[in-house]
Amino acid sequence: MTTFGVLRRIIFAAALVPAVALVYGVFTDNLTANPIEYITHTTGNTALAFLIITLSVTPLRRLTGRNELVRLRRMLGLFAFFYACLHLSTWFILDWFFDVARMAADVVERPFITIGMATFLLLLPLALTSTAGMIRRLGKRWQKLHRLVYVAAITAIVHFRWVVNADYREPRLWALAQSVLLGFRAWWTLRTRLFSRS
Repeated sequence: MTTFGVLRRIIFAAALVPAVALVYGVFTDNLTANPIEYITHTTGNTALAFLIITLSVTPLRRLTGRNELVRLRRMLGLFAFFYACLHLSTWFILDWFFDVARMAADVVERPFITIGMATFLLLLPLALTSTAGMIRRLGKRWQKLHRLVYVAAITAIVHFRWVVNADYREPRLWALAQSVLLGFRAWWTLRTRLFSRS
């Protein structure tokens, strides 16, 4: 196995640690005094973390010249979606226990739920079109579609910001990270265009 293959397996195993920790916490009754809130926050924070990490792959590849890093992007993006699914399932099952009418009302009445649902709906087509077959079928449209990940990251941060009541430090750090990544993308695009004209 190549060094990159080993790295990929290590990252895959590390990405499962938050989920395994939650399962262990459930069976050992060690999820704080409010387990539903703990699961909700852990899965949401982990989904956002993987979303930002996914967006970091391309800048890291361009800065280091290690093109093989791009092969990590799909896996990391799918882990972001996986934890987003767990986050949504916590609300769907543990908060409302499949009460669709009350969930629909919750989406309409609470803005942070509305934007959270919008974020999930943005991530859904990205996950569904992440296969090699869909990349071939969509062609150039695939890249345009997957730029939605930047929008999803912004709405995810807004969702997080609206959830917290007082301590805004963590949402601000995520917003800063997202701003740096968007700034890098804009700078790289401008740099590429300038070089192509010279």
